[in-house]
Amino acid sequence: MKAYDIIIIGGGIMGSASAYYLTKADPAIKVAVVERDPTYARASTTLSMSNVRIQFSLKENIQISQYAFEVLDRFETEMAVDGNRPKIYYHREGNLFLVDAANKARARDAFELQKSLGCRIEWWTPQNIRDAFPLYNTGGFLGGTYGPDDGHFDAYAALMGYKAKARSQGAEFLQGEVAGIATRSGRVTGVRLAAGASLTAPSVINCAGAWAAQVAATAGVHLPIVPVKRQVFTLDTAVKPQGPLPLTVLPSGLYFRTETGGVILLGKSMAEDPTGFHFSWDDKRFMEILWPELAEFVPAFDRLKLVRGWAGLYAVNTLDGNAILGQWPELEGFFLANGFSGHGLQQAPAVGRYLAELVLKLPITLDLSIFGPKRILAQKPLSEGGLV
Repeated sequence: MKAYDIIIIGGGIMGSASAYYLTKADPAIKVAVVERDPTYARASTTLSMSNVRIQFSLKENIQISQYAFEVLDRFETEMAVDGNRPKIYYHREGNLFLVDAANKARARDAFELQKSLGCRIEWWTPQNIRDAFPLYNTGGFLGGTYGPDDGHFDAYAALMGYKAKARSQGAEFLQGEVAGIATRSGRVTGVRLAAGASLTAPSVINCAGAWAAQVAATAGVHLPIVPVKRQVFTLDTAVKPQGPLPLTVLPSGLYFRTETGGVILLGKSMAEDPTGFHFSWDDKRFMEILWPELAEFVPAFDRLKLVRGWAGLYAVNTLDGNAILGQWPELEGFFLANGFSGHGLQQAPAVGRYLAELVLKLPITLDLSIFGPKRILAQKPLSEGGLV
């Protein structure tokens, strides 16, 4: 039986960022990160489209992204280990959210909030959009909101950067599957691994992503989180854009952007997306549903080749689609960083720092208590009035 000060369940971007901030704040603490699959083949981190954006309509989500921008700008320097710097290929190519009559009021409210917080955000007319991206058919849209600082980066490289830096600061990364969380008299005492070993610690952080609810249930904690399959398709279009396309999001939820090599990445979250741990992708979904919608908005994309596809998981918080952060009120020492509903990658820097401050009882830099788990017990959802 090995003893630690803090055990983190899950070594994806959230767990590795938390380990980094914890060991940075207190180099003397003993931190163990338990990850079931160090190849990260099915981790949401590595299967995402790696987007970061300022365009939220809840103040704290915007502030989380503002910090992410700061971190990504200096990430390669700060995560260097023995002179080796990670390359995360951070491209600020923007996010463009199309606005129609149905979502104009919500989009305008979100836009004004973002401006009030000092964000660089622009309200574009249909003509502005056509001037910037002449392939787009803006008929039926009132315009769009464009965030020039939004963009994308190499998620795997960022994950490896956090992991290497945390390890250099003393964090220990273990391969294993947590079979249960050990508790006694209303507080956590450690974890039990499927292989039979036990690890002890007075603080345990659940960073298990899509598996978070399963992990929490072993301690009698029931979270409104389900794994939902999200599919991404890679397209080689006959007509190429003149330059990079931003992540472009239609009111229907269809989204796409250019990727290195001139291909297009495309996806859409749909109500019928299956729950559970499914990783297959369906070319019929693209051919029959997504392609016609894409070609209506970008007529030049009526000729293309479907190169490949993949599926990953969103850890969807079914209560309100926002993060669940902080100590579970009914179990001392059990901390949650769960339910990010597709936003986890970009929120990892701020969440990792916040968790470190909570666990180590340090002054809070950015108050994220609005995401506290008490609202889960009270069944009081947060309201995200605009973009989700």
